[in-house]
Amino acid sequence: MSTVSGTTDLEPAVTDEGRETADPLEDIARKLLIEIGEDPDRDGLKETPARFARWWREFSSYEAGNVDTMFPLRTQGQIVLIQDIKVWSLCEHHLLPFSCSVTIAYRPHGDVLGLSKFARITQRHAHRLQVQERLVRDIADEITKVTGSSDVAVIATGEHLCMSMRGIRTPAAMTSSVFSGIFEEYGPARQELVATVFQSRK
Repeated sequence: MSTVSGTTDLEPAVTDEGRETADPLEDIARKLLIEIGEDPDRDGLKETPARFARWWREFSSYEAGNVDTMFPLRTQGQIVLIQDIKVWSLCEHHLLPFSCSVTIAYRPHGDVLGLSKFARITQRHAHRLQVQERLVRDIADEITKVTGSSDVAVIATGEHLCMSMRGIRTPAAMTSSVFSGIFEEYGPARQELVATVFQSRK
């Protein structure tokens, strides 16, 4: 499986004449349809393997663009909070989608990170096979790296189709979090963050 910026042996091949052959993912989709008792050549399914292949390529090749644009602004200990970044990812255990609402907080140690960069970073890590616990850690680690701040918190609440569509088949919201620096202790910064996040969800 490729990473966000990597390539795989499953990418479409190119002939000596420069023509692109069918994406190998299309063959995988056709085999899947046959295995579940469908006819991939019937009306309604003829283009499904190609659509399947295009979607997987788009999902796994997501490019976040520039994520480290900083602006000179001295905040003097101010906490910056970005709420309700909506993302979709794929559970690596069942290849089923899960959706998350992500909140990021950090205390700048100098310049501040451009607002859109938080969403770009979040999307970058969501566009790969994930588990929610690792997703929040990946986001927190990159925010720390890009901003140079050790005071970072990430909270995500998600619904997982691998639970609501299979197994127990019960919808539920899962919340996972990462706290570092001033947010790690049960002090004023963490209390303010948690109160703000959960108050907004009422």
